[in-house]
Amino acid sequence: MNCCNLALALLAAPPAFALDLDLARRYLAEAGEYCSLDGGRLWGVSLCGPILLVDPASRAVAANQPGREGRLVENQGLWTGRLPGEQMPANTALDWAGERWTMLLWPLPEHPRRRRALVLHESWHRIQDRIGLPARAAGNEHLDEFEARFWLQLEWRALRAALTGFGERRAQAAGDAVAFRRRRQTLYPKALAEEPALELNEGLAEYTGVRLSADSDSEAAGEAARRLEAAPREASFVRSFAYATGPAYGLLLDAASHGWQRRLTPADDLAELLARAMGLDGAGADVRAGLYGASELRSSEARRETERQARLARYRERLVNGPLLLLPLEKPSASFDPRELLPLPGHGTVYPKLQASDVWGVLEVSQGALLSPDWKQLAVPAPAGPAALSGDGWQLRLRPGWRLVPGARGGDFRLAREP
Repeated sequence: MNCCNLALALLAAPPAFALDLDLARRYLAEAGEYCSLDGGRLWGVSLCGPILLVDPASRAVAANQPGREGRLVENQGLWTGRLPGEQMPANTALDWAGERWTMLLWPLPEHPRRRRALVLHESWHRIQDRIGLPARAAGNEHLDEFEARFWLQLEWRALRAALTGFGERRAQAAGDAVAFRRRRQTLYPKALAEEPALELNEGLAEYTGVRLSADSDSEAAGEAARRLEAAPREASFVRSFAYATGPAYGLLLDAASHGWQRRLTPADDLAELLARAMGLDGAGADVRAGLYGASELRSSEARRETERQARLARYRERLVNGPLLLLPLEKPSASFDPRELLPLPGHGTVYPKLQASDVWGVLEVSQGALLSPDWKQLAVPAPAGPAALSGDGWQLRLRPGWRLVPGARGGDFRLAREP
Protein backbone atom coordinates (compact mmCIF):
# COMPACT_ATOMS: atom_id res chain seq x y z
CA MET A 1 0.00 0.00 0.00
CA ASN A 2 2.83 2.31 -0.78
CA CYS A 3 1.77 5.68 -2.19
CA CYS A 4 4.65 5.32 -4.63
CA ASN A 5 3.37 2.08 -6.18
CA LEU A 6 0.01 2.93 -7.78
CA ALA A 7 -1.41 1.39 -10.94
CA LEU A 8 -2.88 3.97 -13.34
CA ALA A 9 -5.13 3.96 -16.42
CA LEU A 10 -5.80 7.24 -18.23
CA LEU A 11 -8.57 8.12 -20.67
CA ALA A 12 -8.36 10.78 -23.38
CA ALA A 13 -10.60 13.77 -22.74
CA PRO A 14 -11.52 17.12 -24.26
CA PRO A 15 -9.06 19.93 -23.46
CA ALA A 16 -11.15 21.70 -20.80
CA PHE A 17 -8.74 21.74 -17.87
CA ALA A 18 -8.26 23.48 -14.58
CA LEU A 19 -4.57 22.81 -15.20
CA ASP A 20 -2.66 25.84 -16.56
CA LEU A 21 -1.16 24.40 -19.75
CA ASP A 22 1.28 27.27 -20.26
CA LEU A 23 2.69 26.78 -16.77
CA ALA A 24 2.64 23.00 -17.19
CA ARG A 25 4.63 23.36 -20.42
CA ARG A 26 7.24 25.48 -18.61
CA TYR A 27 7.53 23.06 -15.71
CA LEU A 28 7.91 20.06 -18.01
CA ALA A 29 10.60 21.89 -19.97
CA GLU A 30 12.40 22.65 -16.69
CA ALA A 31 12.24 18.97 -15.76
CA GLY A 32 13.99 18.10 -18.99
CA GLU A 33 16.72 20.58 -18.18
CA TYR A 34 17.21 19.17 -14.65
CA CYS A 35 17.80 15.63 -15.79
CA SER A 36 19.94 16.71 -18.75
CA LEU A 37 22.29 18.56 -16.41
CA ASP A 38 22.85 15.34 -14.45
CA GLY A 39 23.19 13.32 -17.64
CA GLY A 40 22.88 10.03 -15.75
CA ARG A 41 26.11 10.62 -13.84
CA LEU A 42 24.70 10.19 -10.33
CA TRP A 43 23.05 6.78 -10.74
CA GLY A 44 24.34 5.60 -14.11
CA VAL A 45 20.83 5.94 -15.55
CA SER A 46 19.17 9.08 -16.88
CA LEU A 47 16.43 10.60 -14.75
CA CYS A 48 14.73 11.90 -17.91
CA GLY A 49 11.51 10.21 -18.94
CA PRO A 50 7.71 10.38 -19.19
CA ILE A 51 6.05 12.77 -16.71
CA LEU A 52 2.36 13.23 -15.87
CA LEU A 53 1.10 16.35 -14.11
CA VAL A 54 -2.23 15.61 -12.39
CA ASP A 55 -4.66 18.11 -10.91
CA PRO A 56 -6.34 16.12 -8.08
CA ALA A 57 -9.50 18.27 -8.01
CA SER A 58 -10.38 18.14 -11.72
CA ARG A 59 -8.33 14.97 -12.42
CA ALA A 60 -6.92 16.71 -15.50
CA VAL A 61 -3.61 15.32 -16.77
CA ALA A 62 -0.86 16.94 -18.86
CA ALA A 63 2.14 14.92 -20.03
CA ASN A 64 5.43 15.49 -21.81
CA GLN A 65 4.97 12.36 -23.95
CA PRO A 66 2.02 10.65 -25.66
CA GLY A 67 2.58 7.17 -24.26
CA ARG A 68 2.42 4.09 -26.47
CA GLU A 69 -1.28 3.22 -26.55
CA GLY A 70 -2.95 6.42 -27.73
CA ARG A 71 -4.70 7.19 -24.44
CA LEU A 72 -3.62 10.83 -24.40
CA VAL A 73 -4.45 13.48 -26.98
CA GLU A 74 -2.21 16.26 -28.29
CA ASN A 75 -3.13 19.64 -26.79
CA GLN A 76 -1.09 22.83 -27.37
CA GLY A 77 2.20 21.02 -27.43
CA LEU A 78 1.38 18.73 -24.49
CA TRP A 79 -0.47 15.44 -24.17
CA THR A 80 -3.63 15.55 -22.09
CA GLY A 81 -6.29 13.30 -20.57
CA ARG A 82 -8.09 12.61 -17.30
CA LEU A 83 -7.42 10.38 -14.34
CA PRO A 84 -10.25 7.85 -13.73
CA GLY A 85 -12.20 8.31 -10.50
CA GLU A 86 -11.04 5.06 -8.91
CA GLN A 87 -7.34 5.99 -9.16
CA MET A 88 -5.40 7.77 -6.44
CA PRO A 89 -3.62 10.98 -7.47
CA ALA A 90 -0.19 11.02 -5.83
CA ASN A 91 3.43 12.00 -6.24
CA THR A 92 4.69 8.61 -7.39
CA ALA A 93 6.03 6.42 -10.16
CA LEU A 94 3.70 4.16 -12.13
CA ASP A 95 3.43 1.82 -15.10
CA TRP A 96 0.85 2.67 -17.77
CA ALA A 97 0.44 2.32 -21.52
CA GLY A 98 3.74 0.52 -21.93
CA GLU A 99 5.68 3.30 -20.17
CA ARG A 100 7.16 3.90 -16.75
CA TRP A 101 5.89 7.36 -15.71
CA THR A 102 6.58 9.93 -13.02
CA MET A 103 3.30 11.36 -11.68
CA LEU A 104 3.34 14.77 -9.95
CA LEU A 105 0.43 16.47 -8.23
CA TRP A 106 -0.63 19.90 -9.48
CA PRO A 107 0.17 22.57 -8.52
CA LEU A 108 3.88 21.97 -8.22
CA PRO A 109 5.77 24.04 -5.62
CA GLU A 110 6.23 27.67 -6.64
CA HIS A 111 9.75 27.86 -5.17
CA PRO A 112 12.11 26.75 -7.97
CA ARG A 113 14.45 24.72 -5.78
CA ARG A 114 11.64 22.88 -3.98
CA ARG A 115 9.97 22.19 -7.33
CA ARG A 116 13.22 20.85 -8.76
CA ALA A 117 13.81 18.64 -5.70
CA LEU A 118 10.29 17.16 -5.96
CA VAL A 119 10.64 16.41 -9.69
CA LEU A 120 14.02 14.74 -9.17
CA HIS A 121 12.80 12.79 -6.12
CA GLU A 122 9.90 11.27 -8.03
CA SER A 123 12.02 10.75 -11.14
CA TRP A 124 14.37 8.61 -9.05
CA HIS A 125 11.42 6.43 -8.05
CA ARG A 126 10.77 5.86 -11.75
CA ILE A 127 14.27 4.43 -12.29
CA GLN A 128 14.89 2.66 -8.97
CA ASP A 129 13.93 -0.77 -10.28
CA ARG A 130 16.33 -0.36 -13.22
CA ILE A 131 19.26 0.33 -10.90
CA GLY A 132 18.49 -2.67 -8.69
CA LEU A 133 16.96 -0.85 -5.72
CA PRO A 134 13.24 -1.74 -5.78
CA ALA A 135 10.94 -0.53 -3.02
CA ARG A 136 10.49 -2.97 -0.14
CA ALA A 137 7.81 -3.05 2.54
CA ALA A 138 9.04 -1.72 5.89
CA GLY A 139 6.74 -1.06 8.84
CA ASN A 140 9.22 0.65 11.22
CA GLU A 141 6.49 0.73 13.87
CA HIS A 142 9.15 0.82 16.58
CA LEU A 143 9.89 4.43 15.63
CA ASP A 144 6.80 5.60 17.49
CA GLU A 145 8.09 4.17 20.77
CA PHE A 146 9.92 6.18 23.42
CA GLU A 147 13.44 4.73 23.22
CA ALA A 148 13.48 4.50 19.42
CA ARG A 149 12.42 8.14 19.05
CA PHE A 150 14.99 9.19 21.63
CA TRP A 151 17.95 7.54 19.88
CA LEU A 152 16.74 8.55 16.42
CA GLN A 153 16.66 12.22 17.40
CA LEU A 154 20.17 11.96 18.82
CA GLU A 155 21.25 10.42 15.50
CA TRP A 156 19.67 13.37 13.67
CA ARG A 157 21.51 15.86 15.90
CA ALA A 158 24.83 14.12 15.32
CA LEU A 159 24.24 13.97 11.55
CA ARG A 160 23.53 17.68 11.50
CA ALA A 161 26.79 18.34 13.35
CA ALA A 162 28.63 16.15 10.83
CA LEU A 163 27.14 17.97 7.84
CA THR A 164 28.08 21.38 9.22
CA GLY A 165 31.52 20.34 10.50
CA PHE A 166 34.85 19.54 8.90
CA GLY A 167 37.83 17.32 9.57
CA GLU A 168 37.97 15.73 13.01
CA ARG A 169 34.75 17.42 14.08
CA ARG A 170 32.89 15.83 11.18
CA ALA A 171 34.41 12.41 11.85
CA GLN A 172 33.50 12.52 15.55
CA ALA A 173 29.91 13.60 14.86
CA ALA A 174 29.48 10.99 12.12
CA GLY A 175 30.79 8.34 14.52
CA ASP A 176 28.27 9.51 17.12
CA ALA A 177 25.43 9.21 14.60
CA VAL A 178 26.44 5.63 13.83
CA ALA A 179 26.74 4.86 17.55
CA PHE A 180 23.26 6.20 18.32
CA ARG A 181 21.82 4.24 15.40
CA ARG A 182 23.47 1.01 16.52
CA ARG A 183 22.17 1.57 20.05
CA ARG A 184 18.61 1.88 18.72
CA GLN A 185 18.96 -1.18 16.53
CA THR A 186 20.20 -3.19 19.50
CA LEU A 187 16.99 -2.30 21.35
CA TYR A 188 14.80 -3.02 18.32
CA PRO A 189 16.26 -5.88 16.23
CA LYS A 190 13.65 -5.44 13.47
CA ALA A 191 15.19 -2.04 12.80
CA LEU A 192 18.24 -3.73 11.26
CA ALA A 193 16.16 -4.61 8.20
CA GLU A 194 13.24 -2.21 8.27
CA GLU A 195 15.06 1.11 8.63
CA PRO A 196 17.49 0.55 5.73
CA ALA A 197 14.60 -0.67 3.56
CA LEU A 198 12.87 2.71 3.81
CA GLU A 199 16.12 4.65 3.54
CA LEU A 200 16.98 2.83 0.30
CA ASN A 201 13.59 3.90 -1.03
CA GLU A 202 12.41 7.30 0.17
CA GLY A 203 15.78 8.22 1.64
CA LEU A 204 17.65 7.81 -1.63
CA ALA A 205 14.91 9.57 -3.59
CA GLU A 206 15.14 12.52 -1.22
CA TYR A 207 18.94 12.50 -1.38
CA THR A 208 18.71 12.65 -5.18
CA GLY A 209 16.35 15.62 -5.00
CA VAL A 210 18.46 17.50 -2.45
CA ARG A 211 21.78 16.91 -4.17
CA LEU A 212 20.71 17.65 -7.74
CA SER A 213 18.58 20.67 -6.85
CA ALA A 214 21.47 22.44 -5.12
CA ASP A 215 23.99 24.68 -6.87
CA SER A 216 26.91 23.53 -4.72
CA ASP A 217 27.95 20.87 -2.19
CA SER A 218 27.69 23.38 0.66
CA GLU A 219 24.19 24.38 -0.40
CA ALA A 220 23.12 20.72 -0.49
CA ALA A 221 24.63 20.13 2.97
CA GLY A 222 22.82 23.18 4.31
CA GLU A 223 19.50 21.94 2.95
CA ALA A 224 20.04 18.47 4.43
CA ALA A 225 20.94 20.04 7.79
CA ARG A 226 17.71 22.09 7.73
CA ARG A 227 15.71 18.93 7.12
CA LEU A 228 17.34 17.25 10.10
CA GLU A 229 16.51 20.25 12.27
CA ALA A 230 12.87 20.24 11.15
CA ALA A 231 12.34 16.46 11.32
CA PRO A 232 11.49 16.25 15.08
CA ARG A 233 8.45 18.47 14.49
CA GLU A 234 6.69 15.75 12.49
CA ALA A 235 3.84 14.01 14.29
CA SER A 236 5.26 10.57 13.48
CA PHE A 237 8.70 9.29 12.47
CA VAL A 238 7.47 5.88 11.29
CA ARG A 239 7.36 6.70 7.57
CA SER A 240 9.03 10.13 7.58
CA PHE A 241 12.45 9.53 9.19
CA ALA A 242 14.19 8.52 5.95
CA TYR A 243 13.43 11.89 4.35
CA ALA A 244 15.91 13.32 6.88
CA THR A 245 18.49 10.54 7.20
CA GLY A 246 18.70 9.69 3.48
CA PRO A 247 20.06 13.06 2.28
CA ALA A 248 22.38 13.32 5.29
CA TYR A 249 24.04 9.93 4.89
CA GLY A 250 24.09 10.29 1.11
CA LEU A 251 25.94 13.61 1.17
CA LEU A 252 28.40 12.40 3.80
CA LEU A 253 29.09 9.35 1.63
CA ASP A 254 29.65 11.64 -1.36
CA ALA A 255 32.54 13.22 0.53
CA ALA A 256 33.94 9.96 1.90
CA SER A 257 33.39 7.34 -0.82
CA HIS A 258 33.33 8.49 -4.45
CA GLY A 259 30.95 6.44 -6.61
CA TRP A 260 29.25 4.70 -3.68
CA GLN A 261 25.90 4.89 -5.50
CA ARG A 262 27.10 2.48 -8.22
CA ARG A 263 28.15 -0.11 -5.61
CA LEU A 264 24.94 0.05 -3.58
CA THR A 265 22.86 -3.12 -3.07
CA PRO A 266 19.44 -3.70 -1.43
CA ALA A 267 21.25 -5.32 1.52
CA ASP A 268 23.24 -2.21 2.43
CA ASP A 269 22.77 0.15 5.37
CA LEU A 270 23.87 3.72 4.61
CA ALA A 271 25.20 4.27 8.13
CA GLU A 272 27.37 1.15 7.97
CA LEU A 273 28.66 2.16 4.55
CA LEU A 274 29.67 5.50 6.03
CA ALA A 275 31.32 3.84 9.04
CA ARG A 276 33.49 1.73 6.74
CA ALA A 277 34.29 4.61 4.40
CA MET A 278 35.37 6.93 7.25
CA GLY A 279 36.84 4.29 9.56
CA LEU A 280 34.34 5.03 12.36
CA ASP A 281 34.10 2.72 15.37
CA GLY A 282 30.52 3.79 16.20
CA ALA A 283 30.94 3.12 19.91
CA GLY A 284 30.17 4.95 23.14
CA ALA A 285 26.54 5.88 22.53
CA ASP A 286 25.61 6.27 26.19
CA VAL A 287 28.70 8.33 26.99
CA ARG A 288 28.33 10.62 23.97
CA ALA A 289 24.56 11.14 24.29
CA GLY A 290 24.95 13.87 26.90
CA LEU A 291 26.74 16.08 24.39
CA TYR A 292 23.58 16.24 22.28
CA GLY A 293 21.05 17.31 24.91
CA ALA A 294 19.98 13.81 25.96
CA SER A 295 18.56 14.83 29.36
CA GLU A 296 16.21 17.48 28.01
CA LEU A 297 15.21 15.23 25.12
CA ARG A 298 14.27 12.39 27.48
CA SER A 299 12.00 14.75 29.44
CA SER A 300 10.18 16.00 26.36
CA GLU A 301 9.79 12.48 24.97
CA ALA A 302 8.37 11.29 28.31
CA ARG A 303 5.62 13.90 28.00
CA ARG A 304 4.97 12.87 24.43
CA GLU A 305 4.75 9.21 25.48
CA THR A 306 1.98 9.99 27.96
CA GLU A 307 0.00 11.69 25.21
CA ARG A 308 0.68 8.81 22.81
CA GLN A 309 -0.73 6.25 25.22
CA ALA A 310 -3.93 8.29 25.50
CA ARG A 311 -4.24 8.44 21.69
CA LEU A 312 -3.67 4.70 21.44
CA ALA A 313 -6.44 4.06 23.95
CA ARG A 314 -8.87 6.20 21.92
CA TYR A 315 -8.01 4.50 18.64
CA ARG A 316 -8.14 1.05 20.27
CA GLU A 317 -11.70 1.73 21.39
CA ARG A 318 -12.67 3.19 18.02
CA LEU A 319 -10.96 0.78 15.61
CA VAL A 320 -10.56 -2.48 17.57
CA ASN A 321 -13.12 -2.82 20.37
CA GLY A 322 -16.07 -0.99 18.82
CA PRO A 323 -18.28 -2.25 15.96
CA LEU A 324 -16.37 -2.17 12.68
CA LEU A 325 -16.62 -2.32 8.92
CA LEU A 326 -13.88 -4.61 7.58
CA LEU A 327 -12.64 -4.09 4.02
CA PRO A 328 -10.47 -6.81 2.38
CA LEU A 329 -7.38 -5.74 0.46
CA GLU A 330 -6.49 -7.57 -2.75
CA LYS A 331 -4.92 -4.98 -5.08
CA PRO A 332 -4.72 -1.85 -2.95
CA SER A 333 -3.50 1.60 -3.88
CA ALA A 334 -3.61 4.54 -1.50
CA SER A 335 -2.81 8.18 -0.89
CA PHE A 336 -1.86 9.29 2.62
CA ASP A 337 0.46 11.56 4.59
CA PRO A 338 3.46 9.50 5.79
CA ARG A 339 4.08 11.99 8.60
CA GLU A 340 0.84 11.12 10.45
CA LEU A 341 0.88 7.32 10.87
CA LEU A 342 0.33 5.85 14.33
CA PRO A 343 1.23 2.20 15.02
CA LEU A 344 -1.33 0.46 17.22
CA PRO A 345 0.70 -2.36 18.83
CA GLY A 346 -0.75 -5.79 18.19
CA HIS A 347 -3.33 -4.54 15.71
CA GLY A 348 -1.63 -2.67 12.84
CA THR A 349 -1.21 0.99 11.89
CA VAL A 350 -3.69 3.87 12.11
CA TYR A 351 -3.89 6.13 9.06
CA PRO A 352 -5.61 9.31 10.33
CA LYS A 353 -6.42 10.45 6.77
CA LEU A 354 -6.51 8.07 3.84
CA GLN A 355 -7.89 7.56 0.37
CA ALA A 356 -7.70 3.90 -0.65
CA SER A 357 -8.96 1.96 -3.65
CA ASP A 358 -9.24 -1.75 -4.32
CA VAL A 359 -11.35 -4.16 -6.34
CA TRP A 360 -14.42 -3.10 -4.33
CA GLY A 361 -14.18 0.65 -4.97
CA VAL A 362 -12.84 3.75 -3.17
CA LEU A 363 -12.71 4.55 0.57
CA GLU A 364 -12.12 8.08 1.85
CA VAL A 365 -11.20 8.43 5.53
CA SER A 366 -10.93 11.62 7.56
CA GLN A 367 -10.84 10.33 11.17
CA GLY A 368 -8.77 7.18 11.12
CA ALA A 369 -8.63 3.73 9.50
CA LEU A 370 -6.70 0.72 10.81
CA LEU A 371 -4.49 -1.22 8.42
CA SER A 372 -3.79 -4.79 9.57
CA PRO A 373 -0.17 -5.89 10.13
CA ASP A 374 -0.28 -8.15 7.05
CA TRP A 375 -1.74 -5.35 4.88
CA LYS A 376 -4.74 -7.55 4.06
CA GLN A 377 -7.54 -5.58 5.70
CA LEU A 378 -8.73 -2.08 6.55
CA ALA A 379 -11.09 -1.32 9.42
CA VAL A 380 -13.28 1.74 10.08
CA PRO A 381 -16.16 2.29 12.53
CA ALA A 382 -19.29 0.37 11.50
CA PRO A 383 -22.07 2.15 9.58
CA ALA A 384 -25.63 2.38 10.83
CA GLY A 385 -26.74 -0.53 8.65
CA PRO A 386 -25.90 -2.65 5.57
CA ALA A 387 -27.32 -0.05 3.17
CA ALA A 388 -25.19 2.80 4.54
CA LEU A 389 -22.06 3.66 2.56
CA SER A 390 -20.75 6.23 5.03
CA GLY A 391 -20.01 6.30 8.72
CA ASP A 392 -18.14 8.18 11.40
CA GLY A 393 -15.25 9.79 9.52
CA TRP A 394 -15.46 7.82 6.26
CA GLN A 395 -17.26 7.46 2.93
CA LEU A 396 -17.32 4.48 0.57
CA ARG A 397 -17.98 4.31 -3.17
CA LEU A 398 -18.75 0.69 -4.01
CA ARG A 399 -18.31 -0.89 -7.40
CA PRO A 400 -21.08 -3.11 -8.79
CA GLY A 401 -20.95 -6.64 -7.43
CA TRP A 402 -20.10 -5.74 -3.84
CA ARG A 403 -22.23 -5.28 -0.73
CA LEU A 404 -22.05 -4.98 3.06
CA VAL A 405 -22.91 -8.12 5.04
CA PRO A 406 -22.88 -8.87 8.80
CA GLY A 407 -19.46 -9.54 10.30
CA ALA A 408 -18.32 -12.16 12.82
CA ARG A 409 -19.12 -9.98 15.85
CA GLY A 410 -22.45 -8.43 16.63
CA GLY A 411 -22.62 -4.97 15.08
CA ASP A 412 -19.73 -5.60 12.68
CA PHE A 413 -20.00 -5.52 8.90
CA ARG A 414 -17.68 -6.66 6.14
CA LEU A 415 -17.45 -6.17 2.41
CA ALA A 416 -18.32 -9.21 0.31
CA ARG A 417 -18.91 -10.01 -3.33
CA GLU A 418 -22.47 -10.43 -4.49
CA PRO A 419 -23.43 -14.12 -4.74
